[in-house]
Amino acid sequence: MIEPRILRPLAGSVLLAGGLAATAGAALTPSAPRFEVQQRWDVGGNISGNDGWWDYLTLDASGQRLFVSRSSRVEVIDTTSGSVIGSIHNTQGVHGIALAPDLKRGFTSNGQADSLTVFDLQTLAVIQEVRIAGHHPDAILYEPTGKHVFAFNGKSKDVTVLDASRLSMIATIPVPDKPEFAVDDGAGRIYVNIASDPGQMVVINSRKLTAEAKWPLPGCSSPSGLAIDRTNHRLFSVCDGKVMAITDARTGRQVARVPIGDWPDAAAYDAKRHLVFSSNGDGSLTVVRQLSADRYEVAATVPTQYGARTMALNPASGEIYLVTAEFGPAPAPTPEHPHPRAAPLAGSFFLIVVGTADRPQQRSTGLMP
Repeated sequence: MIEPRILRPLAGSVLLAGGLAATAGAALTPSAPRFEVQQRWDVGGNISGNDGWWDYLTLDASGQRLFVSRSSRVEVIDTTSGSVIGSIHNTQGVHGIALAPDLKRGFTSNGQADSLTVFDLQTLAVIQEVRIAGHHPDAILYEPTGKHVFAFNGKSKDVTVLDASRLSMIATIPVPDKPEFAVDDGAGRIYVNIASDPGQMVVINSRKLTAEAKWPLPGCSSPSGLAIDRTNHRLFSVCDGKVMAITDARTGRQVARVPIGDWPDAAAYDAKRHLVFSSNGDGSLTVVRQLSADRYEVAATVPTQYGARTMALNPASGEIYLVTAEFGPAPAPTPEHPHPRAAPLAGSFFLIVVGTADRPQQRSTGLMP
């Protein structure tokens, strides 16, 4: 997780024009639905101190189980009730969760342990903990064609490739700086944001297990979240400075930049509704409407809650799941920690569900008034 920073006002909803937007094709969607917070479930169980943090969210294929990393464990939450229905323990410093339905397995990246935990996707029982050569694995991705798991290691600045069936390491791919989120195009390429200033993106050949390109991300500092539109070959990187950078996945050409909220961490693309989302730690969800492959506008800025900067999209319902907690005051700066972050308060942890205003709300005692 990146430390919180001083928050600035949200950018307004504007249509991006100017030199970055190329000539538009046919419009993809006439309008965007109106989004609102529909649920705010008190999940609880948060632990004060370093163990109170969280990172990636991963939704399973059913749309009913949400895997949430919680520093030393992964909790599985029922998206229909907000209840915790299972846990995967001893995943020290866990960041990401990758699911392999064809193998009936899941994988976690354990940043403090330099390991990957393999678990049974149905029972959640741990199958094996695999030690890796890379340091501080963060993002993690399963590529089903080759049946490989890619772990993106922040401290060693490389990518570990694991044979997901045999659970053996088969390759290490160096990258120029700390890797962040990654996505797979389903056709032999994996894209990963590189959290440098200015930002970069590395293209990995998922068949040859080599890096085949490095692209600049102009106007994008320290990109984190990444989403992909496979049909139109577009990549969406959320960056420091309240910017979403949009890149042609075939050429590396930047086609647009769109204003978003502050302190973003995750991005998602809804192919059914032609919408792009940025979850921002300042307490907002930016909804971007895709007018064509190269034209975008901010359709809405949805108030969520401070710290809700990681998310998962349900592609069937269009709902967005976010998590956060209540925070205490930030400690005073010191020479060793010039930008200290506020700690989440013990006992506070929330699952927030954002949906469209015309979608019926679910019953819950945790429903927002």
